[in-house]
Amino acid sequence: MDRSHYPVFYPIITRWMDNDIYGHVNNVTYYSYFDSVINRYLIDEGGLDIHNAPVVGFMVSSSCQFRKPVAYPEALQAGLRVLKTGNKSVTYEAAIFRDGDTDAAAVGEMVHVFVDRASNRSTPIPANIRKALERISTDGQ
Repeated sequence: MDRSHYPVFYPIITRWMDNDIYGHVNNVTYYSYFDSVINRYLIDEGGLDIHNAPVVGFMVSSSCQFRKPVAYPEALQAGLRVLKTGNKSVTYEAAIFRDGDTDAAAVGEMVHVFVDRASNRSTPIPANIRKALERISTDGQ
């Protein structure tokens, strides 16, 4: 996957602790990057109040294809797009790029189900968040 497929990017600064014994960013760390990028977008563009919103997204599924290693100290960028939006869930794709690279080092797919914070039951995606998701959606393309 290349950069042109992603409408929004956020910087990621690798940390010393991200590297594993083999000298590259450990696979579990990519999931942290993906989660951070998704939530950053929901906060910045969808107005999500992570502390007080009555509806929040729970990650219910995730996968990652590792294409080439990255390591500390590298500056990275994470691209984000929406693959599918349902009534109560959304499927994201996030990709990790080295600065200046056009091909992704890793590509992940994650599903959020939106839930009522008080009951933990699924609920429709709030309008403000849905609008933000639509701006980066490839749904139907």
